[in-house]
Amino acid sequence: MLQRNLLLLILFACLDLSAQVPVDLSGLSKKNGTKADLKNSLLTVSWPAEGTQRALIILDLEGTKPLLRSIQLSQQGVFKEIGADLEPSFLLTVGKRTLSKSSGGWDVFFDRVPTRPYRSYAVDFNKRSVSVVSTGSQTIIKIGEVSAASFRGTIEITLYSGSPLFNIAAVMETQIDSTAILYDAGLVSKKQLWDNISWSDVRGSLQTANVKSLDAARNIEVKYRTIIGETGGGSLALFPAPHQYFYPLDEAFNLKFTWYGSNYMDKIPGFGMGIRQDPLGDKRYVPWFNAPPGTKQRLNFFCLLGAGNAGSVLEEVKRFTHQDSYAPLPGYKTMSSHFHNEFTMNVALKGLPIPEKPEFVEVFKKAGINIVHLGEFHGPGHPKGPDEERLKELHALFQQCERLSDKDFLLLPGEEPNNFYGGHWLNFFPKPVYWIMSRKPEMPFVTTDPKYGKVYRIGDKNEMLKLLELEKGLAWTAHARTKSSTGYPDVYKEEPFFKSETFMGAAWKAIPADLSLPTLSKRVLNLMDDMSNWGLKKHVIAESDIFTVTEQNEMYAHLNVNYLQLNKIPAYNESWQPVLDAMSQGKFFVSTGEVLLPVFTVDGKKSGETARVNNNGKAQIALSADWTFPLNFAEIISGDGKEVFRERVNLNDTKAFGKRKFTFNTNLKGRKWVRVEVWDIAANGAFTQQVWLE
Repeated sequence: MLQRNLLLLILFACLDLSAQVPVDLSGLSKKNGTKADLKNSLLTVSWPAEGTQRALIILDLEGTKPLLRSIQLSQQGVFKEIGADLEPSFLLTVGKRTLSKSSGGWDVFFDRVPTRPYRSYAVDFNKRSVSVVSTGSQTIIKIGEVSAASFRGTIEITLYSGSPLFNIAAVMETQIDSTAILYDAGLVSKKQLWDNISWSDVRGSLQTANVKSLDAARNIEVKYRTIIGETGGGSLALFPAPHQYFYPLDEAFNLKFTWYGSNYMDKIPGFGMGIRQDPLGDKRYVPWFNAPPGTKQRLNFFCLLGAGNAGSVLEEVKRFTHQDSYAPLPGYKTMSSHFHNEFTMNVALKGLPIPEKPEFVEVFKKAGINIVHLGEFHGPGHPKGPDEERLKELHALFQQCERLSDKDFLLLPGEEPNNFYGGHWLNFFPKPVYWIMSRKPEMPFVTTDPKYGKVYRIGDKNEMLKLLELEKGLAWTAHARTKSSTGYPDVYKEEPFFKSETFMGAAWKAIPADLSLPTLSKRVLNLMDDMSNWGLKKHVIAESDIFTVTEQNEMYAHLNVNYLQLNKIPAYNESWQPVLDAMSQGKFFVSTGEVLLPVFTVDGKKSGETARVNNNGKAQIALSADWTFPLNFAEIISGDGKEVFRERVNLNDTKAFGKRKFTFNTNLKGRKWVRVEVWDIAANGAFTQQVWLE
């Protein structure tokens, strides 16, 4: 009996080892040019790459074998192997989120997750089932299952027809509340594969290392967030989503976001290359990523294949972010806001040599930003006086802004006053204005200084409003509903200063970060809709809210920009009123850089204007879009003064590097306003301002 049972156990084990993993190809459509073929345990999937090229991956579904048996790219009809026997590998780092209403709940930024216990887990992968599904120009290969700690999910490999680009993701969820996460990821081989590993250093020069399979893993500081493996058959570039991968911080430090080598973190055996995150961040407030219960977190990275060397495939990667620069657009000028660089206090007034071309200015210019609105004296300086110190500091700020501006670049003074109104907010005047954030009872509201001219002294919110009205300035809520603006502007929405035309609205930055969203943060976009439903014509600009600005930093990941409808940049010694007018009138769109929206009209009316809706409610939205990564969807958002309505338009038929004019016919009966968002497959996006309806 014992011998019989033993034989049965051996038989069942053999049957289990030889069992075919079920593969479902019923969802595959040939319309996007993707083909799949299953032979024994090998699933071969090929798709149209660029021009006449085709890309191909062979998946090994045998349990103990590396998933990516082969990665190939055709050249003149002949496939060449670029990578072989590679395993997608993930490390999931799990910590605890601090959640409270006073901190903003899941919108919290002021959290220090790494100061509490956390742990990194290698994600386990078991091949139990496979499905291949076509959706527009995309093909998704789903392989179950993966697990780590309390997280469970699947591997998804997404192929993009028309490009040698694909995405690999561990899509995982937990039921544990108050969870914060990070992830590292890459491709790993048990044998020598890559001849060289290459990357761009922070100065933009290509660096190459000859590698051996026993080289210990090392973290690399790079530009363009990319690490490249090179073989005789070509090159594979591995990189993250350019903005989504970077959780919000006060500093844009380059924290060595790539790695290569053996036995990464002593948790991933074999030789690999990939992307990584630093748990300690900038060692200030470090909130990591939200992972609310039941949300599908996409721990993902992109791969781009090239037939040539590492340098040539890196140039192709750089196209996706316009070389980490904001592309010029006829009829628009780029403007970015909220930088606490503190050049005035740290250099100009410190007795240090003042560089003719400061590094931070050159960084902005290389990024294609035409207009920069600063947030000086956010800590240093004397906003409330003594008068002599305050006026000297403002004068130095104005001098440096004028000196560093030219016909193609405008550096404009601004502050984050954080007095009088509540929470944090920014101010912006159309010319240099001398003002002090305090007023003694015996001092008048305005005086004339023999050196500086007119000087205002502000004692309360009413006088602040009066100053903005007199000098045609603007104010808006910084990092609304989070940080030190948690609860704002909601708290003061009935205040006269908020309802006035001097209060523009709020500023958007991707706080919090959540990898389950197909977009970046919705916090301020939801506020934008709320303000519109409050019956107020308020607008939302992009803000970066970072401190140091250097060439070494990972600036692009933390930047965003406003495309203002301006034909020219005002000279510094002229009024900057056209800049403020474009902002206050909603004549702009916000972009992370990869998606541009040069045309947006509702029945012929542009953003900031008012359209009359027919009695039947039918309206036509015209939208021109220009993009790099394939698009994901557009969303038409409207409101009736009480509710917010969303109409999602699937754009997954688009391919990389496209332009198209879209026409959306929609029903806006009873609506008071409408706007549009467009997001791509890497959670990059752009959003318009509202068209008001009557």
